Amino acid sequence: MLILASNSPRRKELLAKISKEPFKVIPSHIDESLLKTTPNNLAKELSKLKAYDVFENHPNDKVLSCDTIVIFQNEIYGKPHSKIEAKKMLKALSNNHHIVISAYTFISSQVEITRSVKTDVYFNELSDELIDKYIASGSPMDKAGAYGIQDQEFNLVKKIDGSLNNVIGLPTEDIIKHLENYIVLK
Repeated sequence: MLILASNSPRRKELLAKISKEPFKVIPSHIDESLLKTTPNNLAKELSKLKAYDVFENHPNDKVLSCDTIVIFQNEIYGKPHSKIEAKKMLKALSNNHHIVISAYTFISSQVEITRSVKTDVYFNELSDELIDKYIASGSPMDKAGAYGIQDQEFNLVKKIDGSLNNVIGLPTEDIIKHLENYIVLK
């Protein structure tokens, strides 16, 4: 059976769109704060740790994990721990360019594949009023960089160069290309 090692409803939804194979969700329980590496390697390393954490208890299954990070001015913007931190992140990203990296790891008894995908994101200029309204919606609190590109009613993003699904949290185009021999895809 295919296992998605993620609690993200967005990843579950995106995987369901591309997989003909039924899957179950079993989130990993690793402590992400313990990993220290470069911004460009962090998503890959976290996706590997998450995949192995779940695969260890399900060695006869196939495990797909993913991790998404936002990098702005060589700093990693993870999920905000407070509304104050969310506001600080959104103010910094306002009218600026940043990078979103999603890395995924696929493990089965036959193969391990780890890849990462980068998307450039350009934000609109965000007023304090818009930022406060967005934070009050609660949406930023469980997302890297304190935003969800799918939250279109807030008009945060000016444009992207790359995969939209990558920014949402699962680089489906890359997964289709590189996992077609291991997962039954639509």
